[in-house]
Amino acid sequence: MSDANTNTGEAFVAYLREKLPLIERALHEANAAPMAEVDAPARDLDRYLYEPLAHFTAGGGKRVRPVLALLGAEAMGGCAEQALSSGVAIELFQSAALIHDDIADASELRRGEPCLYRTHGEGLAINAGDLALTRVFEVVLNDASLPGDRRLRVLDELVRMERHTLEGQALDLGWARDGRWDVTSSDYLYMIEGKTAWYTVASPLRIGALAAGAADEAALELVELGRPAGLAFQLQDDLLNLVGDASAQGKDFRSDITESKRTLAVVWALEHLDDEPHRELVDLLESKTTNPDELARAVELIEQGGGIEACRDLALKLTRDAQGKARALATSGTITPESAELLCSMADFFINRSA
Repeated sequence: MSDANTNTGEAFVAYLREKLPLIERALHEANAAPMAEVDAPARDLDRYLYEPLAHFTAGGGKRVRPVLALLGAEAMGGCAEQALSSGVAIELFQSAALIHDDIADASELRRGEPCLYRTHGEGLAINAGDLALTRVFEVVLNDASLPGDRRLRVLDELVRMERHTLEGQALDLGWARDGRWDVTSSDYLYMIEGKTAWYTVASPLRIGALAAGAADEAALELVELGRPAGLAFQLQDDLLNLVGDASAQGKDFRSDITESKRTLAVVWALEHLDDEPHRELVDLLESKTTNPDELARAVELIEQGGGIEACRDLALKLTRDAQGKARALATSGTITPESAELLCSMADFFINRSA
């Protein structure tokens, strides 16, 4: 396995670029239209429902999640096209989650544009997100190239993925609503495993494998690889927000402090700080400050409590765990050697991102 390719994530980035046109074309073809062919106010339906979702979904980023579904299929000896409808479904779930998240978090911008609820109103934005959720299942059900038993297995895993995500979101929102600062590091890791790791890595890999006809046991092996990789992905996001490149992060830099996010770095620090710095950090988090000096002070306190170091160390350990699992699966013949190399590169890409 090439260290030059895996240590920097270059092999996975190349794979993303290779598969991106396939994903983009499939997403475009999956755009929904009014159900009635005659007597429908089609222009209004497009304006109020179908076009807002299509525009939002078209503005996506690297398409990591649907591409991982394709990789899951190829890892089991299948072809990428077998998992294409599954990848589209996962990306549509991503659209729904982000549209609804922006409302819950009262966010201003998404992907450099005003959030959908800011431009169309909360009601229509919620409805567009709900449409995306229905399309998650429609695109799989309508995939005539996928045998019926595989469609059922894919849909079952999609439901599981959504439940995990909703559990994680419930904890994240509930802790914030109730002003909870007694959240532990293990609590936080459970939350992000549900909210991020499953639908970002573990489920896409498993769903792709199922679409390619893999046995349940073999597909579950990809979950055990995807969970630590997905946790590392989120921990890197947390670190970038606090101590990353401010110019690369833009207006979101240190927004986790302003938004009182209970990240691992924060909860670890609160678990290890003495009473006075503990109170100071909580006060800064609850102040919703955007003052650069106060934000810098909050980061200083987080570092003092060991939060930054703990986050980095755990992200690296989780990455190595995922890579060890990928290599073991290749050795056992469960996945192809080429896919193992890409999965190792993926894990390195996750923790070497600068944005």
